[in-house]
Amino acid sequence: MNLNDRLNSVRNPDSATLTAVEPPVTRLIEATDTATAAATAGSAADQPLFQPAAAAKARTAPTVDPLAAVKEKAAEELFARIGTRLNDSSLTEDQLHQLARAELAEIVAGEQLALSTAERNRLIDDIGADVLGYGPLEPLLEDPSVSEIMVNRFDQLYVERNGRLTETPHRFTGEAQLRRVIERIVARVGRRIDESSPLVDARLEDGSRVNAIIPPLAVNGSSLTIRKFAGTPYTSEDLIRFGTLTPEVAAVLDAAVQAKMNILVSGGTGTGKTTLLNVLSAFIPSDERIITIEDAVELQLQQQHVVRLEARPSNIEGRGEITIRDLVRNSLRMRPDRIVVGEVRGAESLDMLQAMNTGHEGSISTLHANSPRDAVARMETLVLMAGMELPLRAIREQIASAIDIIVQITRQKDGVRRVTHITEVHGMEGDIVTLQDAFTFDHKAGFDAEGRVLGRIEPTGVRPRFAERIADHGIGLPASLFVPDYREMLGEIR
Repeated sequence: MNLNDRLNSVRNPDSATLTAVEPPVTRLIEATDTATAAATAGSAADQPLFQPAAAAKARTAPTVDPLAAVKEKAAEELFARIGTRLNDSSLTEDQLHQLARAELAEIVAGEQLALSTAERNRLIDDIGADVLGYGPLEPLLEDPSVSEIMVNRFDQLYVERNGRLTETPHRFTGEAQLRRVIERIVARVGRRIDESSPLVDARLEDGSRVNAIIPPLAVNGSSLTIRKFAGTPYTSEDLIRFGTLTPEVAAVLDAAVQAKMNILVSGGTGTGKTTLLNVLSAFIPSDERIITIEDAVELQLQQQHVVRLEARPSNIEGRGEITIRDLVRNSLRMRPDRIVVGEVRGAESLDMLQAMNTGHEGSISTLHANSPRDAVARMETLVLMAGMELPLRAIREQIASAIDIIVQITRQKDGVRRVTHITEVHGMEGDIVTLQDAFTFDHKAGFDAEGRVLGRIEPTGVRPRFAERIADHGIGLPASLFVPDYREMLGEIR
């Protein structure tokens, strides 16, 4: 066969040619598949037992919910029926759940699925949790060991347990479900989130702190962070058990609060400042009037006489904003015995200092800073944000006169939050605010075999001036608390 005949046979193959060519091609494909399969099996057998997390995750087939399509369809149908009533403030949670469950029962029945009664009820519960609850977040919110939930995107959820971050197998079905959960959370506290306002701070019914941010600011998809609070507020005994406090430090702080000292809790993000603030507020006598001021309500005070104030963001027209500074000013006209500000982060710090300096003793607040000295410097910066153009020395004099004690809390390498400094503000020397540590954390003990910090907070040996003020209020505080290694002197085992 010449070249032209070969070209014609390729362009217009007849059945005979195909029959002659097909078997070798088929054999070649089968041989290639067999070799590939053998190579794949061999490579799998040669793989090491330890594999990087990313590679192992890539080789792990995702778990597919066989009823995912049904759940999604039922959820969309439920939204079509009662979507406008999901955020109806006239309906209680129980009424809304009853209404949704009745509608879901009709929707699931219309699907004519071959399910038992128990399976049908479970399907209704799952769909109800997706639409009315928080979907895959529900089991994480109910897990007491989880302290923080971080949703990077709909298919990537992390949690914090005992100070350690781990990824969870829980997933949202898609971006739409994650956005519905976010919108439901923020709508319950009168906030909104959309493209014009793509980030928001909110809270859950139990006081857990929520931050959400959506596209276009969140490039990879909506992100949600929930910092959980314990259903039962922690006490000083709990913090002693966790290692955050020692009994000696707890006794000193208890006496300082009762003696109406102005206390500033300083710490970095996620160090437990609000938890410690809750514990300090529990030391306030029950016969005093307490005003709490927060950006989003988080404090869980147990006293009877408490007025809780919460800042309000601007509406869609950019009006109606009530800042923490407005609330601090207003609280001065509410006859407070104590003012507790959840966190000072702006111009309200000046009003807080003025309140402390004008007879409102015993006020407590928190501040982001990495050390007591940094807390003073940051307070100076925040006061300058008030725009009053005060000289720096005047600001420092206000700080030195207003704040009595700085309590520094730190999240250490083993994940445990610990109080590392109890620092007294002495006053001014020249243009410098002078500080004196009463207690500091001893880092010399190192770590144990499991990586836990062995050190503890110890007295520096300097008797603070506030000890005299505590004694003036008739509060008995042993002088031995301020003596280094006094436990060993008493023959106790540390």
